Amino acid sequence: MIDIGTNTTRLLVAEVEDGHVLELERRTAITALGQGVDASGRLAQEAMDRVSEAIAVYREVIDRLGAEAVVALATSAMRDAENGREFRAFLKQRFSIEAQTISGDEEARLTFLGATSSRNDDRETLVIDIGGGSTEYVVGHPGRDPKFHVSTQMGSVRHTERFVHSDPPTQRELEQLAAAVTETVPDVAVEHGIAVAGTATSLAAIDGADELHGYRLSLATCERLVARLAGMPLGERRRVEGLHPDRAPTIVAGAVILTGSIRALGLRAIEVSVADILHGAALAEAAGTAR
Repeated sequence: MIDIGTNTTRLLVAEVEDGHVLELERRTAITALGQGVDASGRLAQEAMDRVSEAIAVYREVIDRLGAEAVVALATSAMRDAENGREFRAFLKQRFSIEAQTISGDEEARLTFLGATSSRNDDRETLVIDIGGGSTEYVVGHPGRDPKFHVSTQMGSVRHTERFVHSDPPTQRELEQLAAAVTETVPDVAVEHGIAVAGTATSLAAIDGADELHGYRLSLATCERLVARLAGMPLGERRRVEGLHPDRAPTIVAGAVILTGSIRALGLRAIEVSVADILHGAALAEAAGTAR
């Protein structure tokens, strides 16, 4: 499974047995495919080059491990870019990997499936997936198709480019960013929330989590981390323990999106999950329910 996202390109090689995903290899490269897409409507050549370099490495891993099926999903940046189809054709020709640009609805479905399928908890659950170019909110009961989902044009890369123009961000920029988040978060009522993807796992790591999966981030902790990260210039942020240096440029926007979401949804905390769209795609492929 390859996830070609707006900010990262990720690989999961796994075996699926009886509805369980056994990870064999997992890798992440921060490729920033969505660089400038919000303003230009096109994928930049240097961004496509970064993704190609990552996939060249992943192709070797896939072949070495002898994966029987290769599924590649492309999300927000590829959906929004007018040259996305050309880039997909290049990836197919160069690496024999046929990337599917999936809709926001399908992204939400697979993310919810991946985040909830192995849970022994029948509570109605919200899954938040903060990507580089979009954020999905999905509500349902674990192990079932969700009853509500929305894919928003809100992401850590997109909102950094829209709102953060100073280093470090000014109070006015942070206020405008937070207001945009509040306006975008859907009006849903849930008791339990799960956050997937790089923003949530990064904040958990920065907070000192020994184990990322299942770690609980309280609203107060998220607010404290936003204040800390937003108060640093980029060079200092790159050295924060637990934060990948290449996530430093966009982590403030991502953290504001997560914090604003928790607050607007009336939650006191959110649970971090490392199982996400990659796990969902693996489960769907094994079950023959991929769309």
